[in-house]
Amino acid sequence: MTTTVTPVRTDVARGVVRAARPRQWIKNVLVLAAPALGGQLTDVDALVAAAVAFVAFSLAASGVYLVNDVRDIEEDRAHPRKRYRPIAAGIVPTGTAVAVAVVLLLAALAVSSLATWQLAAVVGTYEAVSLVYCFWLKDEPVIDIAIIASGFLLRAVAGGAAAGIELSQWFLLAASFGSLFMAAGKRYAEAVTLGPGEAATRRSLRDYSATYLRFVWSVSAAILIMTYSLWAFESRTTSGTPWAAMSIAPFVLAVLRYAVDVDAARADEPEEIALSDRVLESLGLIWAVLVAIAVYAG
Repeated sequence: MTTTVTPVRTDVARGVVRAARPRQWIKNVLVLAAPALGGQLTDVDALVAAAVAFVAFSLAASGVYLVNDVRDIEEDRAHPRKRYRPIAAGIVPTGTAVAVAVVLLLAALAVSSLATWQLAAVVGTYEAVSLVYCFWLKDEPVIDIAIIASGFLLRAVAGGAAAGIELSQWFLLAASFGSLFMAAGKRYAEAVTLGPGEAATRRSLRDYSATYLRFVWSVSAAILIMTYSLWAFESRTTSGTPWAAMSIAPFVLAVLRYAVDVDAARADEPEEIALSDRVLESLGLIWAVLVAIAVYAG
């Protein structure tokens, strides 16, 4: 006599939470970039707007993760780590995942509209681009990297849209190439870790070589450093001390430190690096202090 084990509701609920990937919400801290560099973090209204943007992107991203895992269920089951994801493992039924995803995506739009219509437009763009990526463009080489990068960029833009801050050309360029750097590093880690024999888990990897991806993230890192340095050198302080220019050193060291993780194929989950690399966190703290002095006290 055989028995069928049916997941209980508590297991499904926990599985939904895991599938929503709350650990990856750390990426949404990027919404603070524009208010911070614009000197608006002391403005309560700007902080509230940034908080709304953070919540909206957290809801939207979780909704997209659920849709993505339903779409990739068979590929995830062939992946050495992703097969343990709740949807691929059968803990969360696909119907439940889709229903929760729809609720989260709609809730993200509703929450973002509490700030400004511009934020709602950015969140809506993120959702639309992400869903197109999930269903049609995930396996298109170069385009897939560009869309992954756009997710990071839209988070940075969202902070400005929520708080009504005009974004400078250097901010947009640095955010764009920083996003491309992380996206290419993510693909590079997957290509090196899985190898050519595991292309079934990510079909676009068949069209990438480690050399090509290394070229992309190297060029992106170089342009990121250049555009940030141009912003820093153009910043003026009343104290006479070039605090912004001084921040270039920890910024460059942080990029180089992250590149160590990329080169070692550990950058497939950027948020894990941010939460575990103490040296990178220390460099980020030093950079943040110098920028804060330049923007708020310089």
